[in-house]
Parts: sequence; C-alpha cells; structure tokens
Amino acid sequence: MRNELRQAIVESTPHAPDGRNPTTCEQSLIGPRGRAFWPHVRMSLPVVLLLALATSLPAQDASPKKDPARPAAEKSGTPASSDSDGKADQTPAKNPFPGLGPAPSLDGGTEWLNTESEINLRDLRGKVVLLDFWTYCCINCMHVLPDLKYLERKYPNELAVIGVHAYKFENEKEAENIRQAVLRYEIEHPVVNDSEKTIARKYAMRSWPTLVVLDPEGQYVGRVTGEGNRELLDKVVGDMIAFHRKKGTLNEQPLSFKLERQKVEPGPLKFPGKVLADDAGGRLFIADSSHNRIVVASLDGQLQAIIGTGKIGRTDDAYDVAQFDHPQGMALDGDTLYVADTENHLLRTVNLTEQTAGTLAGIGEQARTRGTGGKLLETALNSPWALSLHEGVIFIAMAGPHQLWSHRLGTDKIGLFAGNGRENIADGPRLSSELAQPSGITHDGEALYWVDSEGSAVRRMPFTGDNVVTTIAGPHDVPNALFEFGDVDGQGDKVRLQHPLGIVHHQGTLYVADTYNHKIKTVDPATGETATWLGTGESGKGFDPVQLSEPAGLAISGNRLFIADTNNHRILVADLDTKAVNEFVIDGLKPPEDGR
Repeated sequence: MRNELRQAIVESTPHAPDGRNPTTCEQSLIGPRGRAFWPHVRMSLPVVLLLALATSLPAQDASPKKDPARPAAEKSGTPASSDSDGKADQTPAKNPFPGLGPAPSLDGGTEWLNTESEINLRDLRGKVVLLDFWTYCCINCMHVLPDLKYLERKYPNELAVIGVHAYKFENEKEAENIRQAVLRYEIEHPVVNDSEKTIARKYAMRSWPTLVVLDPEGQYVGRVTGEGNRELLDKVVGDMIAFHRKKGTLNEQPLSFKLERQKVEPGPLKFPGKVLADDAGGRLFIADSSHNRIVVASLDGQLQAIIGTGKIGRTDDAYDVAQFDHPQGMALDGDTLYVADTENHLLRTVNLTEQTAGTLAGIGEQARTRGTGGKLLETALNSPWALSLHEGVIFIAMAGPHQLWSHRLGTDKIGLFAGNGRENIADGPRLSSELAQPSGITHDGEALYWVDSEGSAVRRMPFTGDNVVTTIAGPHDVPNALFEFGDVDGQGDKVRLQHPLGIVHHQGTLYVADTYNHKIKTVDPATGETATWLGTGESGKGFDPVQLSEPAGLAISGNRLFIADTNNHRILVADLDTKAVNEFVIDGLKPPEDGR
C-alpha cells in the first residue's frame, strides 16, 4: 500500500468496551483467535489506523516496520483494464491485500435481523465482506452508518456488509430492541445479535465501532477502529474487487435480503425523539425524527402544521419544501423555533410566522476534529442532539464530541461551552470537565442540567459563580464510569440509570427519561434523590400498568408531562398530580407520502 495509506491518520474516537478512553489507552492490535498481528500502538487523538489494513505484507510477516511497494491500481472501486483506446491493464497482478488466515465463523449469534435466515460466511464466498462490530447506543457507531451505506451503494454486487451487534448496555442484548434500532437507523444489511459476544471474542473486538474486512476467498484481511474511515475503506474494497475480478474469485451476483422495514406498516409518527411545549402559544412541537419532519399540534391534539417533506435533505424553504435529517431537540424564542438537525450536523431555524425553514449554524458535514467554534455558517458541528434557551443563549448538547456548545442570539459565533472532549464522567471546571454523549438538556434559571447518556449520569453547572460541572445522580470520577449503569433509585452517586436521553425541569424537580430502563424518574437537583415515577422497567405499550419503550424526550405544560415514547411511535401525556396517562393523538396526522 502507498506510504500515505500505511501511515494513515484519521480523527476518530472508538468507544472502548473495557472502559478505557481510546484516545489515551494502549491498545493491542489483535487478530482472529487472539494472535497479535502487530505490537502495541499508542492510541492518541488522532488515532492511527490499523496497519493490517494498510499494508501488503504476506501473512507470515507481521513486522510493521517494512514498507512494501504499492501495487499498480490506484483508482478506488474502478479497476483499470484494456479498453478501445489500447490502454494497458492496470489491475494488480499481485494480491494487494493477502489474507492473514481463514476468517472465524459467524456462529454464536442468537438472532438475525434484516434476513430470513442465518448467514454463514460460506454463503458469502466470492464477496468482499465488511463486518461492522457496533452497539446501537454509541454515537461513533451511528457516524459509521452513512459510510457503510455509501459503500453498499457503490459496490452493490461485490460487497456484503454484516452488522455484528455486540452490546454495551444490558438493554441492548434484546433482539427486539436491536430490531427497533435497525429500523430507526434505516440499516439495510443483515445484523446478527451477538448477545453473548461470542463473535466479538472470535475476532478479538476491543472497541466500538470496529470494521473488519474479509476477502472473497474467506480470508481475514484486517480491521480499522473508530469513525471517519470511508476513504480508506473505499480504496481497500475497490482494489480488492479489481484483483479478485481478474483472478476469477469475485461473485457479482446480487444479494437480496428481506429487511425489517418491509414488515412494518407506516404510522403517523416514526421514532419521535424530542418534544417541546409552548404554554403561551398553546402548542406542542414534536420532532418526528425518522419521518425527518417537525409536527406542530395544539395542546388538545389538533394538527396545526407539518414542517418538512419527510425526505432526507437540508433544503431551506417553505414548510412543504423544507427538508431535515433525523431532527431531535428544539428551543423556542418568540416566533422562531430552533431545531437540532442532528444527522445534517446543523442548527436550523423555523420562522413560525412566515412558515419557512432556514439554517443558523453548521456546514452540513460532520466535524472531524474537536474544534472550539467559529462563525456560524463556517463551523462544522457534530451531532447536535438537544437544545435549551436561557437569556438569549442557546445551549447545545453536542453528542458527537461529548461537549456542550453555545450560541448567543444575534451574534455570528458558535463555540465550545463545556467539556474537554474526553468521553468520561469527571467533574470540574466547565472546560476541563469530562462528558459522555450529552443527549438532553434543560435549566431552572440558575443552572444548566443535562443527561450524559453514555455515562448514565445527570449533570449540573451553575450559570454564575465558579461554573463547575458536578454530577447530581449517577457515578462520576471513578474508573470505568461509563460502565457503571443499572436501575437503582437512591441518592447521588449511588443512583444507577441506563442511557438516559431526556430531561426537563419543573417546579424544583427534574424529570428524566431513563431510556434503556423504559422509565421516567424524578431527581431532586439539590440532593440528588432519585426515584422511579413512571414505567415498569420492562419495554411495552400497556396502560395498566403504564409501560414505555425507550422514551427519549420530555416536555411540560401546566400539570401535564408530554413523553416521546420513541420505540412505541407515540406521544404520551401524564398528569403530574395523578400519574394518569393517555396517548396524545393528533387528529389528521398521517405519515409522509412515501411512507417513510
């Protein structure tokens, strides 16, 4: 491989399952069956790509010191060949990526999704195979999905992608919950539930995400960890296709799978992520996330407006032309609605008077570095997930870099507000504190509160004074804080939550969507006392007793709590006094025309 690929460096942040932060840890580069292909490499930001993917050493030579010459073919995905102009065939005569041994089997998974039957690697012989080891909570794993979709569409007959779901949270072991994630993320390749991590152990998977490449002859070629590797994988896959096509070992017959989405009837809402109540205007705003639109209804359930066509895009225009990509959190200032357009990596504006959508900040591409900010339309953002407005400042839960950002309305700047970018739960001054995928944010006029979903913690930072970040519920400043989760009510650091995504303050109480515990909990911001308020802890959609399924968003109007019951595709409304719960039905709301 060319030197620049041998020494390739990307801005990626794998999410270490052993609790160590991958930006600082020593990580063994381990091959199948536990044999080490390479010595230890210091993992720092930027993260060095695994050299087994970027070298053409023979299988028996594991030395990373050698610098073999790059074989001929240079153009990604398009093998050169003789043509009518008499150009020489540039397809490499030597295998650019010789296998390092037979790939371990996929035996050991407990359920398969997006396919009608279990898949054996023998069934994929003749295809370049890309195994994606992921867990559906992880923002880095979410960031890899567009890269996989790009490769699948570029090489539809030559490449087979298989998702290997190796859970972090206990809730993620359940096949139905993974199925919901497959639907929510619109995954189009087969996924195996590696609920016992049997396959992960065979491949010595050490971090999420990990991408493993197998050649058309069933040989293990190498791996790469973290996000941001589209260009390298495109190059590797393209060159492998060129070689094996010429060798005659490439099977270009199309593969066909029965996807989970083919089994689902469309409904009026699809994985609603966040809600925002407007008392003064008598409105409820719903981020109908997987329909790529914002729904506006009166507080008694009358449909007022639909903002967005339902198709993925970033068009700024009238309601019936505008486009979003899986929007999440919202904030309201007068007649302007601010929207975290999460998968577009943008902050959007909606003029509720003129009924038009615009763009406030971002460039429409994911930030690949942990920047500190800049001009609104020149600064790349990274998965803005939730918003809160206080005294003319929008605070942004920026899930991708594990930080909070802020923007003062009327200025042309946006920038870092809290968090040093290291994924962890560590208290301290706001710029040196450590956050873990903040996903919900609120305030009480005196302090910001947010939930760090990957750290299963509720955090606080006052607007005035020393601006120190503290943890009021959940673990902090301990080894493996990212893996201290569960379902334990109590006080302060004794509390255990499981990937909370939503939070709202009301009259001295924090209401928290304890998402993977399928519950709503209350937290006393002064004492950290935490108690279950609604939900049984089991995923479901019953009303007696009330059941939830991965609730992600909360809003309050009067004495009513609105709940985005995400995996049940519904909004619930709970009486704060009696806990009586009903479904919030919006008259006349239908799915988009294409049924997304």
